[in-house]
This record gives sequence, C-alpha cells and structure tokens, in this order.
Amino acid sequence: MLLTAKTMIIGDGKTVLTHGAILIEDEKIIEVGTFDEMAKRYPNEDVTDFGEATILPGLIDAHIHLGYYWTQPDLYNYNDFMIAYYAQKQAQICLEKGVTTIRDCCGPQFLLQTLRLAAEKGYVKAPRILHTDRGICITGGHGHEDGIEEVDGVDNIVHTIRRQKRDGADWIKMLTTNRDDICEFTQEELTGGVLEAHRLGLKCVVHAGTSPGIQMCIDAGFDTIEHGNFLTAEQGRQMAENGQAWTPTMFAYHFLEAFNQKVQETAIDNSNKSTETYSHHLDFFASSVGSYKENFKKIYDSGVKILAGTDMVMLEAPAVPIVEELELMVRYGLKPIEAIQTATTNPAEVFDLADVTGSLTAGLQADVLVVKGDVSQDIEALRDVQFVLLGGKKVHEE
Repeated sequence: MLLTAKTMIIGDGKTVLTHGAILIEDEKIIEVGTFDEMAKRYPNEDVTDFGEATILPGLIDAHIHLGYYWTQPDLYNYNDFMIAYYAQKQAQICLEKGVTTIRDCCGPQFLLQTLRLAAEKGYVKAPRILHTDRGICITGGHGHEDGIEEVDGVDNIVHTIRRQKRDGADWIKMLTTNRDDICEFTQEELTGGVLEAHRLGLKCVVHAGTSPGIQMCIDAGFDTIEHGNFLTAEQGRQMAENGQAWTPTMFAYHFLEAFNQKVQETAIDNSNKSTETYSHHLDFFASSVGSYKENFKKIYDSGVKILAGTDMVMLEAPAVPIVEELELMVRYGLKPIEAIQTATTNPAEVFDLADVTGSLTAGLQADVLVVKGDVSQDIEALRDVQFVLLGGKKVHEE
C-alpha cells in the first residue's frame, strides 16, 4: 500500500516533504520518500492519493485519563462495567482524533491493563496504551477522593510501587501539589519513590504544579513533570541537563479558567461535581494561564523536551483535546511542525518507543494520520481527520 498527499510531516520537528509517499506492508513502514521516486521503485503498488492533505505520524497523548468518570452527574450508575464502557468510548475518540498511543496517568485499578488486553484480543479498538496504576498521594492528599492510593513514608511508598509493578503498571505516578504552595510529599518520600521505581526498571511521573514542589520533583529525578504551571526557564534548563521532560497540559487550565469565569459571571448552574470542585480555584487558573503565556516559549527554548498531554476530565470539556493543546503551543510561539514533534517523536523517545512509533521512518509500526489541509502551515488542519492507521490497520476513516 502506497499512500501519498501534497504534504508529509515526518515528526522530527523539521522535515516536511512535498508530495511525499509512504509504503506500508503488513504492520510496518517499508520506505518513505517523494511520490515520484517511490512510484518508480514500486510501480505495482496500489496507490491512495489523499490530494490536498497532510500525512503525519499518529499522535501520542502523554497525559490522559480514559477512565476518569468522577465528574459524571449520575455517578450512582458507574459500576465497574459502566466505567469500562466509558473508558472504551474515550479510547474510540482518541482514534477518531488521530491519537494512536497514550500514556494514561492513573485511573481505576486494572482498568487500563484490561482495556489493553481487550484491544489485543480484538474485542475493542483502542490506542497503544501505557499506563500508571492508581497513582500515589499522601493521606488526604491531592486526588485521594478520586481513587488515588493514600501512602505515607518511604517504606510504604516502596511497597506500593512494588505492588503496582506486580499489577501491571508501566509507569509510577505520584501526586505532590494541588493548587497551593504546599508540597505534600517530603523530599525524602519523593526521592525514595523515584529511586525504587528506577531500581525496578520503571519510569515515574509526578503531578507538580507549584513551587517549591516543582523544584523538589526536579531534584528527586522524576522522568516527567506534569503540569508545571509555574515552571521557570531556569528549571527547564535543569530538566534538560537531567534528561527530564515536561508535559504542560496547558489547555486544561485555559479551559478551566474560561469556564469557571463564565460560571461566576453568568451564575449558570454549577451543582455538578466538576464545576463545584473547581470554581473556587479561579485565581489559580488565571495565574496558571498567565504563567504559560509568559514562560512557555522561554521554557521550550531552554531545551527541555516537551510532551503534549490533555488531562481534561471535566464533563463540560471537549474530549481528548490534543489539537487544542497543540494550537496553544503554536499561539505561544512554536511552529506547527515543532508542536507536532511534542506529540510524536518527543513522547516516543521518553516512553522508550522510538523504535516502535513516533515518526514516519522505515522499520517502525505504521501509525499514520491523514488530515485535510497543510498542517505545516496551519495547525488547525489537525481538526479535519480523514484516515488513521494503527500498526498498519485502519482504525478510523472519515
């Protein structure tokens, strides 16, 4: 199968081919080049020409919660079966938006492990899944009301990490700040968790939005820092030197700021859990938006590896807003192909999947997204998905 379109983005943040083509056999990418060259080399291949469109790697969402059902208004209906159906629906939306790989950053125990197995057996369609277990917070800490495990002390953290690995976690997640300046875990607990995860061959991710928690997590050695609402360019340089990555999840905070501002201004009903929980943090959301606007490009220029993640769990929010996240990156100074890199090669490298996915490169799995228009010039073209392959298999077609 030979696919071609007017524009092809490789995923490395710089390479764009005009009238590029990609040869796919079985699950793999065999060769990538210009259509003229490829057509001469493979004259007997069936050709699909998407015309005025862009071919690019399937996207990677580095921070998502497929099973986050807690903002549903009818929570009493959400037994284990309903939660599984809900998560499968979110997985389907991922594919419809061109997201072929995800890192789920905590959900109900065994949910993602089971969903991945169900997809492997062909019972459902889902992206390639990496996941943490339920996440780890202190007693009464951020997330405890949403199924996060409450664990105190280094020894207990070590025990929990070992059990989560036993139960199938690919990553370990700790949560140490909420929407204030309190770092919930001590430095000893953070460092101990990282050391044990790394000793067992697992990478670890941390929810840290405020100072001094962000710096404590950098010092502890977490592989990726999520949100980092008030991360500085100097901290970005430290992370780059340490080989750490940043998942800013900017759209989540922009949406929360705008939505809750609307709640206050219009007095619309905010009786469901999502708005009731978040509305009293409006100043935090506004400050976060200001910080991203001021610092995002500076942090990008510091050299730290940035990953695109959505982390949007509010009932009222768009599902899997990966395009909205990339649009914000472009608004704050990135070129479209640089933004695409944060959802392709960057996370593939951090997730140790660079020899599997993340770019249009010979030998990798054929995770391919086709959208109408020229994404290298207009990031919003990502909204018009035409065709999606996961491992060479069609999982969505408009």
